[in-house]
Amino acid sequence: MPELNTYRSKRDASRTPEPVPASDPSGSEPPAQLTFVIQEHHATALHWDFRLERDGVLVSWAVPKGLPTDPKSNHLAIHTEDHPLEYGGFSGEIPAGEYGGGSVMLWDHGTYECVSWTDRQVEVVLHGERVSGRYVLFATGKRDRDWMVHRKDPAPAGTEPMPKLIRPMLLTTITELPRDDDNYGFEFKWDGVRTIVYVDGGRPRAMSRNDIDVTASYPELRAMAESLGSTRVILDGEIVAFDRDGRPSFGHLQSRMHVTGAAQVRRAAQLTPATYLIFDLLYLDGVPLLDEPYEKRRELLDGLELAGPSWQTPPWFRGGGAAVWEASAQQRLEGIVAKRLDSRYLPGKRSDTWRKLKHVRTQEVVVAGWKPGEGRRDGSFGSLLLGVNDDSGLSYIGHVGTGFDERALRELTTELATRATEEQPFATAPPRADVRDAHWVQPTLVGEVAFSEWTTDGRLRHPSWRGLRPDKEPSEVVRES
Repeated sequence: MPELNTYRSKRDASRTPEPVPASDPSGSEPPAQLTFVIQEHHATALHWDFRLERDGVLVSWAVPKGLPTDPKSNHLAIHTEDHPLEYGGFSGEIPAGEYGGGSVMLWDHGTYECVSWTDRQVEVVLHGERVSGRYVLFATGKRDRDWMVHRKDPAPAGTEPMPKLIRPMLLTTITELPRDDDNYGFEFKWDGVRTIVYVDGGRPRAMSRNDIDVTASYPELRAMAESLGSTRVILDGEIVAFDRDGRPSFGHLQSRMHVTGAAQVRRAAQLTPATYLIFDLLYLDGVPLLDEPYEKRRELLDGLELAGPSWQTPPWFRGGGAAVWEASAQQRLEGIVAKRLDSRYLPGKRSDTWRKLKHVRTQEVVVAGWKPGEGRRDGSFGSLLLGVNDDSGLSYIGHVGTGFDERALRELTTELATRATEEQPFATAPPRADVRDAHWVQPTLVGEVAFSEWTTDGRLRHPSWRGLRPDKEPSEVVRES
């Protein structure tokens, strides 16, 4: 017999707005049509409560990622206590500190047909407003609460599974604005780290440009993902840290880029909050968008209205590149990006349909060695020997000795020590005067410098260190401008 003693034991009607009936179901005749309800529950962790009417109660499962739309993907379903039928119409706020504290919203409801029902497997056909199809729930372990849910029907027409990995499309450096201005959308260029974020079931997975999972390093992404609820997306954007003047600062972000331990991440997030600036939408609720034009992708992204304390969708502008360029200079931003309105998204490829124009010239570099320091840098390095890749291999482009704060000096000294080698890694030996007293390292460390110009012999003029780029691979580093 169904009973609600477990349900009542976890709730106090004087402290929660949830329905708390005084007695168990009376065992009346079953209805002509059985009902189901799905409630979106923002508790300690976001989940969806899936409830099926049976014998006068709602038999319930908590499904962390919601019901699957793809039969190739089973979702965890935690069997919970039966709920009263009145709960099927409940929406509201369960007070903090109470069982299941958080907001509850009605996500879907409808009727269902029962195909089979045993203690360890339930098969139903749902007829809802948002979910329809044949599903089976099945127990997986010794505990009564360990279940999974599987969709038996094919995925809805026109939907595809979420890709596991999309590499970011890359930009071409330009020195002047496009002449066919009206064919481009313009964005501000942000001084941060490119990151693709996959959101499924209100949970984020963040991947760097070199395919490293950085989700744990940026807990700010959790709130953004939860705000999306059941919306499944792949977002392209940049993680930035702002300085005291409210401008993105790559230097500030350095303290977040190398931290992985949970305690260190929490401390770093408090000291240097990060913000995810979103500028492209690559997948939306089963529909890949890579082949859609940039203009349509941006309109769909804007329609999601993604904005919160640690995530924003910055504006973009159809045409008017000169005004955007001037505004970026006034705000002392890194520069602007011009994207053709009709451009497709080309994963991992560099295309001239996406162009960047920068106020400050920067260059990614491979660290190939170092020269000893003097004075306050005695015992550390005085400058780093730098290279970029070209047709012949790694080519020497000079050395950098400025732009290092005390933290950077310490971190780099440690990194250099672990990469020490006897062989110089350049394809062609650098000028002897430049590498006198040099110590060589394996060319696996990537950084970034600002500089004024290239010399006629291919050297950086007036370079200044900006920071490490753990999101980049040495093989990607080529001369940009």
